[in-house]
Amino acid sequence: MIRTYLAAAAMVACSLTSGVAFAADGALAEIQKAGVIKIGTTGDYKPFSYKGADGMLTGADIAMAKDLAANLGVKPEFVTTTWKTMLDDFKSGKFDIALGGITVNAARAEVGDFSVPNVTDGKRPIARCEDKNKYTTLDAIDEPPVRVIVNPGGTNDKFAHEHFDEASIEVFPDNKVIFDQIAAGKADVMVTDGVEVDLQSKLHPGVLCPVTVKAPFTHFQNAYLLRKDPALKAAVDAFMRKELNSGGWKAKLDAAMQ
Repeated sequence: MIRTYLAAAAMVACSLTSGVAFAADGALAEIQKAGVIKIGTTGDYKPFSYKGADGMLTGADIAMAKDLAANLGVKPEFVTTTWKTMLDDFKSGKFDIALGGITVNAARAEVGDFSVPNVTDGKRPIARCEDKNKYTTLDAIDEPPVRVIVNPGGTNDKFAHEHFDEASIEVFPDNKVIFDQIAAGKADVMVTDGVEVDLQSKLHPGVLCPVTVKAPFTHFQNAYLLRKDPALKAAVDAFMRKELNSGGWKAKLDAAMQ
């Protein structure tokens, strides 16, 4: 599955450009003058951004952020945010860039630039393995006995509330242990990004499984949200393309999927 995410992302990265001219606000110049790039991330979304056993941030996008900072000649400073507050934190200037499995959408694109994407994916269900052939459609999930669980404020929350009227929806605050709720029988299904479905199935072998669906329920891209500045976007895009084309991003994602 990782090859699918990476191949699609690399193809898009080769062709996607800004397409819109923004007034330069000197973001890159400010970052380089300060010697620091402030990076907003939730730290709760493995394999992209999460805290390891030592409590330190790790993951594929965290590794990318460190290399990006070095590429720009500055130091990385990580700022903790949440899915619910990320956009407001970004708009208030708490960080220069947000990353960690961030889906490209219109609301975010209104206030910042998106880099070329590093993941192309879609939302799929994950459930206990005995139910992997049960929740195969949106209609099958949207039944009164079904308990859907979501993390607050992100695209999973939005998707569930847009598509499920009959199923019960629980907004669970801690995304780091949300899948344990399904494993323990306290929830039935979660619809989330495909890369997370595959990873959590691997981390809960024989307990959690990808639900058998004909195709993902959605299609989307993940990218980095940047302060609006053509120079900053050009620098980040160049770095991203290099990582995608050289295999650097794949190596980082493979390591984080363990």
